Amino acid sequence: MPSKSKPMPSKGPSQRMLRVGELIRHKLSEMLARGDVHDDVLASHVITIPEVRLSPDLKLATVYVMPLGGNDVKPVIEALARNKKYIRAEIAHTLNLRYAPDLRFREDETFEEATRIDRLLDSDRVRQDTQKK
Repeated sequence: MPSKSKPMPSKGPSQRMLRVGELIRHKLSEMLARGDVHDDVLASHVITIPEVRLSPDLKLATVYVMPLGGNDVKPVIEALARNKKYIRAEIAHTLNLRYAPDLRFREDETFEEATRIDRLLDSDRVRQDTQKK
């Protein structure tokens, strides 16, 4: 009798999650660049969207955003949240998905984390440890 193997546990996002996340990221970036979302806060900022992460069922998309210069993050996220219904409808129309994912907007903290790590690596204490032989 053939043995049935157990499925391997998921180690990260699936190809579909990555692909749909990239499509959402591109569409939202395009909408913001063209000024399709009519909001004074969004119109007055250049906004970067470095990543969109989807839940495994593709029903929730977490959009990471950062205004140019890192200023006014909270007002930008609030403005995006106010316009979430319109943005979601446009994304659903463009991507032709069976179910349009709910969007939530979060501050992208990768630049801040990279700066923190650079400062840490450049500190005297770490430099001492790395130069010892």
